[in-house]
Amino acid sequence: MGERLRAVDTPPSLGYHSKLCNGTAFLRQSSMRTYTPKLQEIQRRWWIVDAADKPLGRLATEIARILRGKHKPMYTPHLDTGDHVVVINASRVALTGKKADQKTYFRHSGYMGGEQHIPFRRMIATYPERVIELAVKGMLPKNALGRSMKSKLKVYAGEDHPHQGQQPEPLDI
Repeated sequence: MGERLRAVDTPPSLGYHSKLCNGTAFLRQSSMRTYTPKLQEIQRRWWIVDAADKPLGRLATEIARILRGKHKPMYTPHLDTGDHVVVINASRVALTGKKADQKTYFRHSGYMGGEQHIPFRRMIATYPERVIELAVKGMLPKNALGRSMKSKLKVYAGEDHPHQGQQPEPLDI
């Protein structure tokens, strides 16, 4: 209903987007435009998530969804439309099944034989923030856009965080 037809000098191959009428080819043009939000239109909210006794994967998927902005109607894959997320109690995150004993984190120094496999128990004891950061990082795009989304994630091992001034709203997961 909202399409216009425009004449074309050289008839294209007849396909879905073309129409032949009395020897003249017409291309369909849609009058609808794809909405792309401008940077000034993107409003960023602050959310706070309590990670105590929550499964790591389910927590990370919800956090990644908020960071990408998929919960907003103005979501655009090539723009950073997401919100800020503050995670507290990262040291009390849970894993299901035998994953707490079997999960390892891989690192490599860049030198030959410089690979390290760090068990989950040691990682949660020494760097509890990294457990959630690495889980969320794996669910974001692997490019500059993903890195800018990851910068909006703030993870803290305990209850205290310095973001009370932003008045984060609680996010139930």
